[in-house]
Amino acid sequence: MSKQAGWTAVQAVIVAVVFVASFIPAALTGAQAAPYAAMVMDARDGRVIFARNHDTRLHPASLTKMMTLYIAFEAVKHGEISLDTPVRISARAANTACSCLGLRAGQSVALRYLIRAAALRSGNDAAVAIAEAISGSESAFAERMTRTARAMGMENTTFRNAHGLTAPGHLSTARDMTILGRQLLFDYPQYYNIFSRRNDHAGVGSVHNTNRALLNAYRGADGIKTGYTRAAGFNLTASAERGNVRIIATMFGGASAAARNAHVAELLDIGFARAQSRVATRAPATPAYQGGHAVARADSGGTAANDRPSAGRTIRVQTAVARSPRPVPRPAPEPPEELLLAVQDSVGIALAEQVAAATAAAEPDIIAEGEAETPEVAGLAPEALDIVPPARPATLIAEAPDPAAEDDATALALAEAVGFSTLTPEEFAAAQGAETATAPPEAEGSESAAAAGPESTSAQPEVETVQLATAAAVVPPPAAPEPRPAPLPVPAAPPAASEELAEPEPAPSDLIILTTAEEDASADLAQVAMVAENFAGEDAPEVVSRLSTSSGRIWGVTLGSFPSRHEAERVLIQTSLSEAVALENGLRRVRQAGGGFEASFAGLTRDEAEMACRRIAARQRTCFTVAP
Repeated sequence: MSKQAGWTAVQAVIVAVVFVASFIPAALTGAQAAPYAAMVMDARDGRVIFARNHDTRLHPASLTKMMTLYIAFEAVKHGEISLDTPVRISARAANTACSCLGLRAGQSVALRYLIRAAALRSGNDAAVAIAEAISGSESAFAERMTRTARAMGMENTTFRNAHGLTAPGHLSTARDMTILGRQLLFDYPQYYNIFSRRNDHAGVGSVHNTNRALLNAYRGADGIKTGYTRAAGFNLTASAERGNVRIIATMFGGASAAARNAHVAELLDIGFARAQSRVATRAPATPAYQGGHAVARADSGGTAANDRPSAGRTIRVQTAVARSPRPVPRPAPEPPEELLLAVQDSVGIALAEQVAAATAAAEPDIIAEGEAETPEVAGLAPEALDIVPPARPATLIAEAPDPAAEDDATALALAEAVGFSTLTPEEFAAAQGAETATAPPEAEGSESAAAAGPESTSAQPEVETVQLATAAAVVPPPAAPEPRPAPLPVPAAPPAASEELAEPEPAPSDLIILTTAEEDASADLAQVAMVAENFAGEDAPEVVSRLSTSSGRIWGVTLGSFPSRHEAERVLIQTSLSEAVALENGLRRVRQAGGGFEASFAGLTRDEAEMACRRIAARQRTCFTVAP
């Protein structure tokens, strides 16, 4: 062998060794070749805290299942399917490459168990079964996933399957996956807790969370989803909450599960360190419902053939309440005609007395109390007195006299002030007897005779209205008032129990009391009461003092107290939107109490209140019913 040939052989060996050595690390850690991307976001307002290659389109791997689960939650919300709907596993779903739950073709599994398997175990067969149950085929479901992603603002994402296995064109970015994680958190908080479970039952067996290492190691971590393929590397979208700060971080291209978890923990630390302590929460807009059967394809301009609803499927679409569901008040019963006449008469009398009082107050010379009996006044003509006659004559009040002496003195003084002569009880009794003796008998069947009845001469004297003769000499007789219904007899007051009185109390009919405006109003109210009593009997109408229009809706739901009215109203609106069915008949109320603002729903039945509270409590929110 020549020297030159030997040198050439040595060079060839060296080159070969260097070439092999360069591929050994890549062969041992082939995942390191996957591109790296990351993003950190403040979940409260969506502000980006850290980003690196965040808009680079990469393979998302099983992060895809976040969108699969989002559409499953959306389908349940809009009535396309229920959590307890049994899903028949197809051969395509059963033969999907693992990771798998181990489903068999022809097997039926409830949707809720498929959701747990896809979220925790990251089962590819469960994801395909969910897609076929909702859209009929995985390809139609992938189109719906892409439409929903565009509605969320995920501009650089396209989906080709429901599980995330590498496929041409199945790409996303760190930014888009962070946006998707935030939408899951805000749009379906009632289901978000599934991502924090370490293990759960999935119908065919127990499954463990692929993200439990980070959940156990990082304080405040509660989700969301891991992913791995050879082309994508180790991916993770994680969320953690400490105090009132929540951070969402996404990483693409990890070298191993441990390295990925350690780096995501560093990203979350960056988020908590740089996040502001006080940030107004601004929830992202919920994307328009993409439920598919009436939504045209974005790429073809038509309706997908696979988007046709399967036979027997019922689609219920919830819409906002068009008007406030306030109960319609019941019509109030019409009052009796006698009651209306009594009220009308009392109003006319009160107005006439107010006019008379105003006219008397305007005159410069007012007759003082007690001067009506002087000769000068007694001799004047009625026109010279300028005294407005009362609206109605003096009334005999069939009531027991007030024992207070000053009341009698006041009544007598009022009578003297307007020119009426006063009579003692004995004089009035004599005059009444004479008038009764000379009065013609009333016709049989007359109104007064019918009102008096056979017992009118006993302990219940008839109430009469008389015009004193002496008053006619001073005051011209007033116009006859409109006919009023005869009041019912009122029983006389029982005699006083004391035996030390020198004289017996006068009978009620022996008193003449000149009524004032206030006394007239009291007398009219008493007459109204007597008219109402006149209708007492088996066929008497029922008098209802207060009508209830609640129809049993006297229960409520309280969501707690908040520091400001704005916060209380915001919570009420969010709760009414998320629980539109349970709180359909509820009325939102904010009441200031105890230094805070209490947010509540009123106008519910007991069953509605209890059901609403159970649903709200399932969202990890404070709620308790309020009994009447």
